[in-house]
Amino acid sequence: MQTIANVQHDKSRKYDRRPFTQTIDYSLSITESNKRKWLNLKGMTVDISDTGIGIQTDYPLAPGHMLWFNSGIEEKAGFVKWSAKIDNEYRVGIELDGRHIRTLDEATDIFNKRMEEIEQRCLHTEDDTENLSNAVASAVIDVSQAYEEFEKNVKDKDIIRDAQVRFREKTNSIISKSFFLNRARTWPQGYQGDYKMLESIYRNTPLSEGIGYYLDSYFLNLPINESARQRIKNLEEILRGELQNRIKPSVLNIACGSCREVFELATEIENSRAKFTCIDLDNDALAFAANRLSFTNISPVTSDQVVLRKYNALRMFDHELNMSEFGKQDIIYSVGFFDYLPTEFLVNMLRALYGLLNPGGLLIAAFKDAQRYRSIDGHWLVDWDGFLQRTEEDFRNIFADARIPDSAISETRVDSGIIVFYLITK
Repeated sequence: MQTIANVQHDKSRKYDRRPFTQTIDYSLSITESNKRKWLNLKGMTVDISDTGIGIQTDYPLAPGHMLWFNSGIEEKAGFVKWSAKIDNEYRVGIELDGRHIRTLDEATDIFNKRMEEIEQRCLHTEDDTENLSNAVASAVIDVSQAYEEFEKNVKDKDIIRDAQVRFREKTNSIISKSFFLNRARTWPQGYQGDYKMLESIYRNTPLSEGIGYYLDSYFLNLPINESARQRIKNLEEILRGELQNRIKPSVLNIACGSCREVFELATEIENSRAKFTCIDLDNDALAFAANRLSFTNISPVTSDQVVLRKYNALRMFDHELNMSEFGKQDIIYSVGFFDYLPTEFLVNMLRALYGLLNPGGLLIAAFKDAQRYRSIDGHWLVDWDGFLQRTEEDFRNIFADARIPDSAISETRVDSGIIVFYLITK
């Protein structure tokens, strides 16, 4: 009877295999219910060469699987090239490819050590805030260069995604001490860019202690977060100008979140006799907005000028449904939400929203311009990769596909240039 140990792969090998027997711990990333899941598994090595290793395991590994080795061999990762089932186990040939991964792991270990040293410095008064802030920023910038280099060399999206998850796991003991970075890794509301995160970014105040304070500060000072603060201010000014020049306008606020700009414009809304319909799918966000607005003269409890409504904005790609649910509008706006929508879906939604405007109405759409900021920290340091990387050319193509006339579109940017507002007139 043939056994796993004496199976010979039928393809010629460039390097000779040498007998090598040792228990090996490895991890495998798989997809279940559209989510990535890590399996921690065991196997037994059979032989090894300069570029490959043979193992036997009871998990049904298949060609293309990438394994991350936790113990047993020096290399960090490898790819399954072939697999043969013998009885109840699998004999597997693996091509080792750990050079770039080993370099990334070494940079990660250095980062963790530097952060631990900075944490110790936080316990003493010799270092001032500026020195500690600079030390944290320097450590993050150095490790970001390592994972940026990793992406350039590896290119395979599945490998990069698994390496990102592995990096976050290896750095979690330190990073979890930051309110902002930890939240941007775990997203306890169940979705990226939730209202609590945005509210905290708007307030621009570190919420952690010790090294967490300096990690919070680093996060808040990222150009994309500074741009988010500029975005909400610019939105307020755009809406203020519209409210001052309109009488009893109907306004639709899509994916409204905390309604910060509605609160700030309470006087203008009251004076213009505007009717704001603010929709969101997050009950907590709507409750937060209701509480905030209760301190104004446009409270949803005592006034009919603001309606907070739970509604799935993803349904708003259909014009007839929009008409039956909301009717014609004078102003429609959303900031941040459109960045998360796939292009084809976004085209249909913008076409439907443009059709919902009254003559002379205004659609306000804000986007992040991928050519103006670094996205890589959002994919590695935190898990904030939901918004799509688009350029100004992409935006213009989307509007054209949505059949929105180019002559109807004007644009303005926040001071950093990262976020662009498109003002679309009917």
